[in-house]
Amino acid sequence: MPTLLLEFPGRRYHATPWGDHVNEGHVEWPPSPWRLMRALIATGYSKLGWAEVPECGVRLVEKLCSTLPRYRLPEVSAGHSRHYMPLGKLDKGREKTTLVFDTWSHIDAGVLVVAWDVELAPDESALFSELAEALGYLGRSESWVEGRCASDGEPLPSGDEAYPCEGAEHPGPGWQQVALLAPETPQAAEAWLAARRPAEPEPASRKSAKRPKKETDSALPSDLVGCLQLETSWLQKHGWSQPPCSRRALYWRRSDALEAGAPALDRREIPASPVAAVLLSISTPSANDHALPSIVRVLPQGERLHRILVGTAQRMGLGHLETLAGTDGDRRPLTGHRHVHLLHLDLDGDRHLDHVLLWAPEGLDGRAQAAIREVRATFMKGGPGRLSLAIAGLGSLDDLESLPAPYGASLGRLAGPATDWTSRTPFVAPRHLKQRGRNTLEGQVAAELEHRGIVEPVEVELCAEESLGLRHHVRVRRNGPPPPVDCGYALRLRFARPIAGPLCLGYGSHFGLGLFEAEAS
Repeated sequence: MPTLLLEFPGRRYHATPWGDHVNEGHVEWPPSPWRLMRALIATGYSKLGWAEVPECGVRLVEKLCSTLPRYRLPEVSAGHSRHYMPLGKLDKGREKTTLVFDTWSHIDAGVLVVAWDVELAPDESALFSELAEALGYLGRSESWVEGRCASDGEPLPSGDEAYPCEGAEHPGPGWQQVALLAPETPQAAEAWLAARRPAEPEPASRKSAKRPKKETDSALPSDLVGCLQLETSWLQKHGWSQPPCSRRALYWRRSDALEAGAPALDRREIPASPVAAVLLSISTPSANDHALPSIVRVLPQGERLHRILVGTAQRMGLGHLETLAGTDGDRRPLTGHRHVHLLHLDLDGDRHLDHVLLWAPEGLDGRAQAAIREVRATFMKGGPGRLSLAIAGLGSLDDLESLPAPYGASLGRLAGPATDWTSRTPFVAPRHLKQRGRNTLEGQVAAELEHRGIVEPVEVELCAEESLGLRHHVRVRRNGPPPPVDCGYALRLRFARPIAGPLCLGYGSHFGLGLFEAEAS
């Protein structure tokens, strides 16, 4: 597979997409297949001394035009300059000027990879390598390049993929389509040119004979390689808005492949130490704490924030984050409760939710932290509607316990360790309760503890809901499966030895239900 590797020592790539005006500020990225073919042919004339394209060169070009190439793109950013170009005319005694935009792709480092899925003969491969190494610029003359062919088995530089849309599925959020000018395949070009060639004129009498009209088609080259060599002046003279034997090919490209400003950090590998938990504060536009959601709404608020986090990660191009989504790459639910818990909390004791604790037993990596930092607001039904979010702390649970009172003390009761734990939100059984067997209330609590790696003997005591104020909590998910029975329980758990928290058990435990807090010893 012929693969072209291009570096840009001048750090800039100047090229305007076909059909765009230079002052529109658009950059052709990646370089179009049509531009690459013309650059290789031009290099043969300027560097290899061609008087015409040799037979081996014709075969090489036709093979490369028979398929659309795939790209691997380095990190780039869009830049531009603007200046007033003199027009060589005087206006009221002053030289007349016009504002001109000069737009380019800024490439600090990295290699552009272009690969064609074809097989070349040895002489064609040798010519391709010679042309690649002799290539001096691509696009405008100041877009210097250093090219070479990748050897067989050579590991290719990393980068974002860009590939034809033909026969490819939609890659999902974070991708966009771009149109690139590409040559027709040799077979399609030959058929098109044959159809455009004028037929032999029939003999006419002297009386009816007229001077033939100027036919544009009669000036067309005889093959695809000839069309690739047509100059812009020829196209303008004959009224072509697009070069003969060319087509618009749609490519998939990442939405952030060409950003204005500094190149974005590769969000798929964000350097950050994993943390066990992130604490977010919640506020209303009026800063009225009594307008915050009631403590009975931990489940709907947790569900809503979960949807916002997953959507934010996709829009940022982070891909499918299992830790935040709670599912694997095939959208199957994760086992072992490794993913994030979204625990809405009332840390100041006024019965309104003022903080969210995002806790994951296996930690939140750099990508998950980036998505969490990007979320600035959530919403509630009724009331102020929009709720602002801000990071109040992150690290281990021990780190969060050091926050000022009453916040640190309240978080400490969630972290433990302790032997006695009391329901902070109602426990909803994940299966139908039975009077005997494994599905009794005690049996389901023990099974939930075992799923979380806690196999210590436990004593389960049923408390009155009124004593803990848990009767009015929302217990049914809006966008998920309902519980077997819409019934919540206030429990007190006693272990033989101290257990570390947070302790979240039962249905909806990742959204705030079934949360326990340690009792003071």
